[in-house]
Amino acid sequence: MALEAGTRPAKESGTYRIGGDLQVDRLGYGAMQITGPGVWGDPKDPAEAVRVLRRAYELGVTFIDTADSYGPFVSELLIREALHPYADDLLIATKAGLTRSGPGDWRPVGRPEYLRQQCELSLRHLGLETIGLYQLHRIDPAVPLADQLGELALLREEGKIRHIGLSEVTVDQIEAARRIVPIVSVQNLYNLANRDAEDVLDHCERHDLAFIPWFPIATGDLARPGGPLDAVAAEHDATPAQLALAWLLRRSPVMLPIPGTSSVAHLEENVAAAQVKLTDAEYERLSAATA
Repeated sequence: MALEAGTRPAKESGTYRIGGDLQVDRLGYGAMQITGPGVWGDPKDPAEAVRVLRRAYELGVTFIDTADSYGPFVSELLIREALHPYADDLLIATKAGLTRSGPGDWRPVGRPEYLRQQCELSLRHLGLETIGLYQLHRIDPAVPLADQLGELALLREEGKIRHIGLSEVTVDQIEAARRIVPIVSVQNLYNLANRDAEDVLDHCERHDLAFIPWFPIATGDLARPGGPLDAVAAEHDATPAQLALAWLLRRSPVMLPIPGTSSVAHLEENVAAAQVKLTDAEYERLSAATA
């Protein structure tokens, strides 16, 4: 399925109010892939990254997710270059608390002074006075949770962040966090082929917390020739990736997928997934494929 010029199809995915007040289109954009390879890499293609970000908003995307560690800071700086001053309906969410010292070597750092430092840097790099959604990228097991979230609560009281989210957490960790500070979102690995976080998603739905699945369009063997995704995609004149996103949007009203890409063409393909409407039978068929 392709986009028509001038359309804003992400609207067809519906909207959700993060924290009860920040309304976004449910199909967002994840800004990790616009950074270059390695730990200290330059952006893959700065001009194309700016085009992608601007085109995303043109197509109706109003929720962009990034992190201080993407680059580091390269993603945030590109977002500012492309979209600042920001439209009133655009939410830029970022994260702190996870560092990368080498390929695949990610380490949580939750010291309060570090989280404060990173928040201040993100504010500067994004050109914001307040970050609408600030997420603890990982809980640091070496630092008391109350210290990590307590610092974010102070930043919220100071007006530097508006809402607090978590990433890669269990139900027990969500509830422990909510006893310290209000939590409005959870970002965990989740897609049609990997539903290990099903209990977390169900918990978020019960408590009206936004659920932001990262790596949302992984399809695994489901997209093989003759597989369930391949067959249903053919019926809709869509790609398996579009079907995987359409399934996520159908799965829960609190689901906010953030597919990422570094090309305009791929972005347009992802956003067009909002136009794919699965029948009940198709949805059940795909759900049962990896149950």
